[in-house]
Amino acid sequence: MKFSTGIMGTSLLATVAIAAPLTAQRQARNEARRLARSSGRASHPPYKPGTNEILHLNKTSHEEYSSNWAGAVLIGTGYTAVTAEFTVPTPKEPSGGSSSTQYCASAWVGIDGDTCGTAILQTGVDFCVKGSSVSYDAWYEWYPDYAYDFSGITIAAGNVIKVTVDATSTTAGTATVENVSTGKSVTHTFSGGVDGTLCEYNAEWIVEDFEENDSLVPFANFGTVTFSSAEATDGSSTVGPSGATIIDIEQSSKVLTSSSVTSNSVTVEYV
Repeated sequence: MKFSTGIMGTSLLATVAIAAPLTAQRQARNEARRLARSSGRASHPPYKPGTNEILHLNKTSHEEYSSNWAGAVLIGTGYTAVTAEFTVPTPKEPSGGSSSTQYCASAWVGIDGDTCGTAILQTGVDFCVKGSSVSYDAWYEWYPDYAYDFSGITIAAGNVIKVTVDATSTTAGTATVENVSTGKSVTHTFSGGVDGTLCEYNAEWIVEDFEENDSLVPFANFGTVTFSSAEATDGSSTVGPSGATIIDIEQSSKVLTSSSVTSNSVTVEYV
């Protein structure tokens, strides 16, 4: 079919007129995310202790150390879902800490972030303490975008929380936090348009010293977090954390956590 020059010129102008606002919107969104990542709460792949270099695990069963991750990481292919339950701890100021400083930690499950560094689909709960004040936040994140808080759910010490991530593709999925104790559940659906693509190489159960303002937050004494009923979907089968690589947090040449696994649980203890 042949088009006249006039019609084609009009069509091109219309296309430019439509595309320009969309481009501006994308630029504004990306700039907002960049600024939020530089000042807001965010997870990060595991760092080698004392560095900003990412620690890449090598599918061994021996223990590894990181500045910010403790728990267990399965390494393989085809992980599309991860779930577990844990009891919300009461965070405490660490020994030698200050009542004027806020200390935090986070418990979450996720897909990718280690041998696949392009994305992490994750969800969990932050627990923080400052003096006598304790707070909790449930959140979801598709790294490298930053974390977003869930609304409509309250969390308290002693509550049993079920956390689940489910990837329906490498760019879509869901993150769910259920307060089993209260019966309240919240879910966020990622339907594409994410910043990074999953590889589905890793399944994780992690206690993290997360980032704020581009640095790790002061790490709370969280006691013990046990991820029970811990499962990952690997292709058409369900697997537990047995055989996962254990990872613990080391900061300033001091090991702060002790992690262990069974066939269906991951336990992380502050030491």
